[in-house]
Amino acid sequence: MVQGTTSDAGKTTVVAALCRLLQRQGVKVAPMKPQNMALNSAVTIDGGEIGRAQALQAQAAGVAAHTDMNPVLIKPSSDTGAQIIVHGRVRADMDARDYHQYKSIAMGAVLESYARLQQNYEAIIVEGAGSPAEVNLRERDIANMGFAEAVDCPVILVADIDRGGVFAHFIGTLACLSESEQQRIIGFVINRFRGDISLLEPGLEWLEQKTGKPVLAVLPYLHGLILDAEDAIHLHQHQQGKFKILVPAIPRISNHTDFDALRAHPDVDLQFIGPDSPIPAADLIILPGSKNTREDLQFLKAGGWEQVLERHVRYGGKLIGICGGYQMLGQLISDPHGVEGHPGDSEGLGFLDITTELSREKRLQEVHGICAFHAHGTARVRGYEIHMGLSYASSNTRPAFLLEQDSTKNEEGCVSPDNLIMGSYLHGLFDHPEACQAILQWAGLQSDQQIDLNAMREKNIDRIADACIPLLDSLQKL
Repeated sequence: MVQGTTSDAGKTTVVAALCRLLQRQGVKVAPMKPQNMALNSAVTIDGGEIGRAQALQAQAAGVAAHTDMNPVLIKPSSDTGAQIIVHGRVRADMDARDYHQYKSIAMGAVLESYARLQQNYEAIIVEGAGSPAEVNLRERDIANMGFAEAVDCPVILVADIDRGGVFAHFIGTLACLSESEQQRIIGFVINRFRGDISLLEPGLEWLEQKTGKPVLAVLPYLHGLILDAEDAIHLHQHQQGKFKILVPAIPRISNHTDFDALRAHPDVDLQFIGPDSPIPAADLIILPGSKNTREDLQFLKAGGWEQVLERHVRYGGKLIGICGGYQMLGQLISDPHGVEGHPGDSEGLGFLDITTELSREKRLQEVHGICAFHAHGTARVRGYEIHMGLSYASSNTRPAFLLEQDSTKNEEGCVSPDNLIMGSYLHGLFDHPEACQAILQWAGLQSDQQIDLNAMREKNIDRIADACIPLLDSLQKL
């Protein structure tokens, strides 16, 4: 099991790297994260939903993503409430206190998944969540040491030296653990090191003498690494491409990995715009997915985005809404059952002639087809749907995509009559190089550049795997 001294210490990438290295050795390996709190998710081969990071790790292992790889997924809908997904399906909406009590039941689901993975794989690389030093969450823990103790699993502890204070992170984390938990840690991994390793060596010796545990590896800082983020948005990461794209960083943004291909495009400057930040002019604005569409819609209106979008479109700028963003662009969002909060209706932004009604049933599926908005209608698209509710378009809109299923073509999404606005439920619609190029051409970028996100992902998985060869060597010598 790979645990971290903090969130974003590098647990996800270390697990992915070890999965790829074992896969290279011919070992049938699977990743697992017992409990994940994230709004970036993926559809699995068994028709469920797991954290996006576990889908990445499954790819690294060379296996299909399955709900057992992330048996409990928590998708926050507010500061205190969340949708609880167990074995890929929505189980309930709970506040933090109720979920804390529910974890005793959730542990049963986690252990079921672990047992199934044991039956089907030779090795399992498990990722912890946050930090095991969160003593307020130790009771009924299923995410870190609670799981490791239950299945008798050895643990390596990862810390990010780029944050500073790496030795304090290790010593402080150990101090917060019980004696049996301390003994379970078999070594340390220092992540994101840059500089002269000889200057670090006295600290490594001190750490090993102080704790009696080895430093298994010092992993380098890998510049330009693009991999599916588990949840956090880095607002200031963008490049100076000629084509300007803005994405409002709404509070409950979901699947912002949709924009990874655009961030990697050399001709694109994509910026996430946080609250109270200046909103610059752009060629294209994209409203992202949301876990609480009506509240995030109100956030946009309160932040002046409605006026910004009206001016943007009036001067010929292109506008896209994805999933929750698609719903926001319509006339009305109705939530009669209180799926995402209090029951009621919200007036949309009014850019597309659609109405949406949220429902208790979540739609989860992978899809493929063609870009209907494209002049020749031949560009291929692949994506996945994760949403609760349906949108109904009027007859004066045309479909954005034609999805192929059982030898039929089904219309999906819509494009406004003036061809300035597009909406779709498809996540990952920029991941396929043909679709990405077609959408950018529709938005006004004339470029021959094609971004193959899957090929980039494979290349970067191999980069982190190569960097972790010393770690696997150390582990296999223990």
